Amino acid sequence: MSDTENQSCLTGAEDTVAFIVCGFHALEEWLGLGQVEDYLSVLEYLLWVFTPLAIVFILPFLIVILLYLSILFLHVYKRKNQLREAYCNNLWDGARKTLATLWDGHGAIWHGYEIHGMDKIPDKGPALIVYYHGAIPIDYYYFLANVIIQKGRTCHSVADHFLFKIPGFKLLLEVFSVMHGPQEDCVQALKNGHLLGISPGGVREALFSDETYPLLWGKRKGFAQVAIDSKVAIIPMFTQNVREGFRSMGTLRFFRWMYETFRLPIAPVYGGFPVKFRTFLGDPIPYDPNITSLELAEKVQQSVQSLIDKHQQIPGNILRALLERFHTKYKLK
Repeated sequence: MSDTENQSCLTGAEDTVAFIVCGFHALEEWLGLGQVEDYLSVLEYLLWVFTPLAIVFILPFLIVILLYLSILFLHVYKRKNQLREAYCNNLWDGARKTLATLWDGHGAIWHGYEIHGMDKIPDKGPALIVYYHGAIPIDYYYFLANVIIQKGRTCHSVADHFLFKIPGFKLLLEVFSVMHGPQEDCVQALKNGHLLGISPGGVREALFSDETYPLLWGKRKGFAQVAIDSKVAIIPMFTQNVREGFRSMGTLRFFRWMYETFRLPIAPVYGGFPVKFRTFLGDPIPYDPNITSLELAEKVQQSVQSLIDKHQQIPGNILRALLERFHTKYKLK
């Protein structure tokens, strides 16, 4: 083939390529693909910005999912063991131990959960455990699991009324002996020889306390009167970094107003960070017939505050709490 023919072929090929490129550009403009690329770029940026924000609000819902999975397990367990109910006085023992093992495993894996002072919980007989309430009291769930596993006991608990209104929670609360009060029922549980857990701060402390860990007990002394009437010791309890695991937006005025006005605990909770959790049990405060309920309430509050001062750096810091996962040993102060 001559040079003239080769030149002619190359020119024809270039024209064909140019035609195809022009055709693609025309098709791109006609379909608006350029705008689509712009939209995708914007969406990618928004995804990059909002993904961390979405995660910190989604993780608390995983705890709710775990609770509902626990409830589902109880329903399955109940159906499977209906025939045994007439022959067994402790139908739920197996279910409680199974769920305790699962929750204890969750605590060990996700939070490296530790508990110090478990020997202060009696193997038999009553005691009142008074604890600081986190935004989500998952540390208390881990504590209950450890009581079942290590002590072979079920600790009764006092919870706010709204918890009994959550759909599907009735069976879970019943199996784990959760009550909403009143004082007479609490006294009776202790007189029957059970352990009982109470958080005087309750929902108010859960929603409105913050990384400085203030105790929001107000003038509540009902728990102290319960201890006096049942003649039992009080064991103070606090979990290090519980506010760094989950935090509440209750400090915003709107959510505070909603709770104070309508008693609606609707402040969003965010977090679920795998920070280090350590639960500390203080020395028992023995029954004293010569002390008033107000004096005892103040004494217990001072004991819980002492645990906070001793074991929690103020203000709490999420990054520091995460790094504490790598501390193999904790030196008691």
